[in-house]
Order: sequence, then C-alpha cells, then structure tokens
Amino acid sequence: MTDLAHNLSALRSMLEDVAQSGILNHIDGKPVPAVSGAWFDTLSPVDDSLVARVARSDVADVDLAAQAAARAFADWRDMPATERKRILHAVADGIEARAEEIALCECWDTGQPIRYMAKAALRGAENFRFFADRAGAARDGQTLPSPSLMNITTRVPIGPVAIITPWNTPFMLSTWKIAPALAAGCTVVHKPAELSPWTARILIDIAEKAGVPPGVWNLINGMGAEAGKALTTHPDIKAIAFVGDGATGSAIMAQGAPTLKRVHFELGGKNPIIVFDDADFERALDAAVFMIYSLNGERCTSSSRLLIQDSIADAFEARVAERARAIRVGHPLDPATEVGPLIHADHRAKVIASFDTARAEGATIAAGGARVGDVGQYVAPTLFTNARNDMTIAQDEIFGPVLTSIRFDTEDTALRLANDTVYGLTAFLWTSDVTRAMRFSDRLEAGMVWVNSANVRHLPTPFGGMKASGIGRDGGDWSFDFYMEQKHIGFATSDPKIPRLGV
Repeated sequence: MTDLAHNLSALRSMLEDVAQSGILNHIDGKPVPAVSGAWFDTLSPVDDSLVARVARSDVADVDLAAQAAARAFADWRDMPATERKRILHAVADGIEARAEEIALCECWDTGQPIRYMAKAALRGAENFRFFADRAGAARDGQTLPSPSLMNITTRVPIGPVAIITPWNTPFMLSTWKIAPALAAGCTVVHKPAELSPWTARILIDIAEKAGVPPGVWNLINGMGAEAGKALTTHPDIKAIAFVGDGATGSAIMAQGAPTLKRVHFELGGKNPIIVFDDADFERALDAAVFMIYSLNGERCTSSSRLLIQDSIADAFEARVAERARAIRVGHPLDPATEVGPLIHADHRAKVIASFDTARAEGATIAAGGARVGDVGQYVAPTLFTNARNDMTIAQDEIFGPVLTSIRFDTEDTALRLANDTVYGLTAFLWTSDVTRAMRFSDRLEAGMVWVNSANVRHLPTPFGGMKASGIGRDGGDWSFDFYMEQKHIGFATSDPKIPRLGV
C-alpha cells in the first residue's frame, strides 16, 4: 500500500478530470446533463472542498432513463446467457484495471480509509464474476409431475428495475445490487446517493466499455425527494432495490404501492455483539472493536451494542476504551489511518448529538465523545458505558464510530436485551459453549448471526434482515428470486376429464 503523498498525487489528476466534466447522468449509452440544466455540488468530507458539480435530475430525466431501460429490456432479456456472462466478466476485468482509481475516488468522496477501500474494487469485481457465472442457471426451475400433468417451473426477468444505493461503501454496494439484476436479464436505472456519486460515474463508464448495450444500464443523479421519488413511482419500473434508512424505505414502499412494485430493502440496524464470560476474551475484544470502529462505524452490520456479561464487564470495557483511544483517526488516503471523516457535516452533527444524549440519559463516555480537529468531519471513536437498553443511545442507529455497552447477568437476560430493538439485521455471539451457541442463535431475532466471528461475507449465503432492518435477501439464488418472476407451466400427460358447461 503506497503512502499518503503518493495517493494525493495520484488523486490530483482524477479530481481535475471530474471537476472539468462534472458528474453527468448516463442515459441510453450517453453522458448527459439534467434536462433542466440544474446542478448540485458534492463535497469531500476530508476538508469540505468541492469534488464536482453533479447533474440534479428530476421527473424528466427519470422518464428518459426509465424509457431507455424499457426499450432495451427485450433484447437484453433474450440475449444468450453465455453472452451476458461474457459481458459481466468484462465489467469485472474493467473494475480490476481501475482499482486504484476507484479506491482513491471513493476515499475522497466518502471519507472511508484507504485500508478498506483498497479492496472495494476487488470486491466489486468479485460480485460481477460471481453472478456472471450464475447467469446461465438463472432461469432453471423444477420438474413437479402430478397424475395428469408434467409441471415445470422457470424464472423470467421481471423487467426494468430501480437500484438506489447509499453513501457508505457506495461502489461495492452498487455492484452487489446491479450485477445480479443484469445477470438475471433485467435492465437497470441506478440512482446513487447524492452525498457520494463519484464512483457510480466510473462504474457505468467501465460497463459501457465492457460492452453493456445502450439503455441496459442507466445512471440518474439527484436528490431523493426529486429524482428518487420520480424513479420509485415511474410506471416502467417493475421493482425497487434500496439500501438506506428505514424512514426512506417506508416512503419508497408507499410510493411504489399504486403500481404494485416489488421492493427489496436493506435498512438499518442496532446490532448486538453478545459476549459471555466463557468466550475467547482477546478474539471477542478484537471483534467488538473492529465491528464498530472499522469503516468509520458507517456500516449497516456494525455491532453498535455491546452486551457484556457482568463477571467480565469491567475488564472488557476497560480494554475496549483503551483500544478506542488508540485508534488512528486521520486522512483517509493515509494507509495508517483506521478511522477517517464522516460523510458530511450534517451527519457529523447527528453523531455528536448522541454524546449529549448519552450524558443526559446518565451514561458514561468512557472514550471519545468529541469532534477531532476543526477541518473535516472527524469524530473520535467513542464508547458509552453504564448504559441501559431502554436508553435512546441503545435504540437509535447512530451510524458512526460509537459503541454502547450494556451489562447482563444471565443468558435469558442477554437474549431479551439482544432482541429488544425494532431492528433485526445482524447479531454476533461469543461463547465457547456449543450448546448455548446453537440455542441462543436460534432464538436471536436477526437475519444474520455470526458465532465466534466478525462479519465474513460469503456470496452464496443470504444477506438481509428481519423486522425494521429490511425485506428480502441478497446473495446466491436469493438475488434472482427478487429480480425474476417465478413461472409455472403444466403440460397435460393424459386426457383428464374437463367439465363441460353449456351443453
């Protein structure tokens, strides 16, 4: 990994390029400004400097993009799966070839440290290769014979889909959604978050060069209340895949209801990491620290509630606080940095407001609890102790490098606390008792549970949450279940009696 000076030098030409061209929409194979001529600015959280002007789309732009996706759908749907596979592998090749550019731009646009974003492009390429290889089997079904019929099932792509991605790790999450949609035979209108639009521009450029036909993949920039709402209500869009907060997910569901759009939501979390006194202390400590302070704490799967057994709580909390204070906060392009700036001044203010809430509720700020520096959106890694699960800091998703520690005595209490939240995305369980691990994980209200592990992504497995954490699953065949319609066809194998009416 190169040093800060090298990374800043390499970034300079990229900034000059995007400053000159702006970040345009991409509709029907062409980069275009907004129909209205409107723009908005995207700023770097590193120093609040201008990254670029971005096309500010509205209903007219969305209509053009949706119509382009609708026109391109039949040919993309009917293209042999082997050809779609070849194109998607070419996209992966293009991503890998521009891996450094993607990483540097993502860091500057989002504030995420280069130590994590250096792998973002490789993970994105992995997503395209994984689903490219599954494209040939996407339509596979079952044979279900009955006494009078040979019943078969198949799947067909649902049609043009809207993919709305968030500002945290936007490149990887865009590939995670777009790759299976294209492999299934759908066409796409992608709207990235307005706070981090840069790498979506790079990604669609890679796709066009890889041979994705015009109109198959369209890019719309803009605000959620304008471009986003127009996209989720457009009659040509058949399904909406959204990653973001719960309030927006509820609004999207309502907006898509009149046209009966299928929805797939990956929403928030207040995920527990439950540590029993028989756990491997050091490994559990590493996991607790990593899963909240990595990626600036701006990740849906972060373990933002530490549920720690009484008998080891004093020692464990003291070690977490010590580690939090030692975390290197700094420039995201510095390979030594472990926590960079948060995405935006408004979000930094929201995270900092939780410090006052913690004090007002009677919790202790054992580490952090302050802004770092006067330039950029930096916040110190923070630990709240002496907290209860009914406190706001234990229930609201703060979405930053902030951990709330809550003590428990018995297994039953730990389970009650873990499930006592509106969310149900992930949970992390640490214990050496295999029977307890099986019993406890089965009763956890979470879509994903890791036992004696941090979050380890495995592409064939289902990814998604329960309760207010979302609807649907990504990964493996579960992605195709969303982007495709299930179809049953029955062939008569005998002459079953058909009632005759009107004779």
